[in-house]
Amino acid sequence: MEILLWLVPPLVVTLVAMAWVSWLGRAGRGHVSRDEALRRMGAVLEQEPAVSHTVAKAPPEPSTGVALRRRSEPASREPGEEPSREPGHGSEQEQSEERRAS
Repeated sequence: MEILLWLVPPLVVTLVAMAWVSWLGRAGRGHVSRDEALRRMGAVLEQEPAVSHTVAKAPPEPSTGVALRRRSEPASREPGEEPSREPGHGSEQEQSEERRAS
């Protein structure tokens, strides 16, 4: 029990500070009449809303935790030439069809 006596002074200071702040906060607020509050709210509601000129960015896609490499197209391919039909060089759909077929 004696070892916990060092907690008493900080506890007393904390309780006194809490009481003091609550007393100051209670007395610090001014009372506004109902009519005055309605007048202020009406004035604010009659104002034109502020227009923001910021552009909202699309939220980033959530990570799946899987690292994917982008396939680079061969630089030597001519503009009208068909892509290579070798295994592993087709489109993603063709590759998935090959995987299902085997």
